[in-house]
Amino acid sequence: MTAPVSRADRLARAADPGHVSAVVAAGPAYAAGSLPVGSPGKVGVLDLDYRVDAAGRTVLAGRYQKSPLQVMRSLYVDPVLPHVPVTYLMSTGGGVVGGDRLDIDVRLADGAHAVITTQAATRIHRMDAGFATQNVALTLGSGSVCEWVPDPLIPYAGSRFQQRLRATVPEDAVLVVSDVLTAGRVARGERWAVDALVSQVELSRPDGTPVVVDTTRIVGGEGGVGPDDDMVTGGSDAVGTLFVLAPGPATDLAVSMRAAIGSSESVRWGEVRCGVSTLPEGCGAWARVVGGTPEAVEAAVRAVWSAARGHVLGAPAPDLRKG
Repeated sequence: MTAPVSRADRLARAADPGHVSAVVAAGPAYAAGSLPVGSPGKVGVLDLDYRVDAAGRTVLAGRYQKSPLQVMRSLYVDPVLPHVPVTYLMSTGGGVVGGDRLDIDVRLADGAHAVITTQAATRIHRMDAGFATQNVALTLGSGSVCEWVPDPLIPYAGSRFQQRLRATVPEDAVLVVSDVLTAGRVARGERWAVDALVSQVELSRPDGTPVVVDTTRIVGGEGGVGPDDDMVTGGSDAVGTLFVLAPGPATDLAVSMRAAIGSSESVRWGEVRCGVSTLPEGCGAWARVVGGTPEAVEAAVRAVWSAARGHVLGAPAPDLRKG
């Protein structure tokens, strides 16, 4: 049995993000008036433990949070799967700033099922000094289902940010991970003007075997990324990615996800381009969406998520009630 981690050790782990990409850490380390790492409100911790109760409902059985990260009571808003909680992650800081270290640890017991999203988009503010990081660890038990579906990430001009999501997924479990990255405040001329942004997704089996390793790296700065010279964004103002790890034939899952393209009336399909493919070793399928507006890309990712959910779980994506 693993010994419990003290809060002091937990905070120390959160304050040290591990390896940080050189392009993210390349800026000045300090500036007059800036708060150093470890100052109050700079190291955010969120630990969530989900269990199945005697009635068969998944509950948030354990929680530890430290500002600026927090959650409120989970809501059961899925009419088709009423036993599944939706948890909304929130920040008390109004956005991510230089020196922030955010660390999230989510654990699902055998058979548990949770949907985890954010209250709103995550804004990465300009950083005159330092950089910010977010580490997310998802650990799934046998037969569990975790749906990690945050709102878009909005990197402002001059920001430096690295996020890393790692998940451990048994072969009989289901994991959904979505990510929508926007070009920033386009109306203010800040299109892809982020200094540096690195987003990493690493999905593996309990024995450590990697099944998905995906890294998005954007280095902009003054003038940002040109509309025609960047292979990552494809000249678009938003990029969306959806990974689905699930048991069963990956080709059938991919076909279901591909069938969603063009079929949902709530998506402006003429504004996006979308591709779907199977993942290595038939462990699941994934989709990449690029488009001219974050709203169009987000809607397309949701439509593909809903199709995948219907194929694997027999239920469409729930209304997350943020409007």
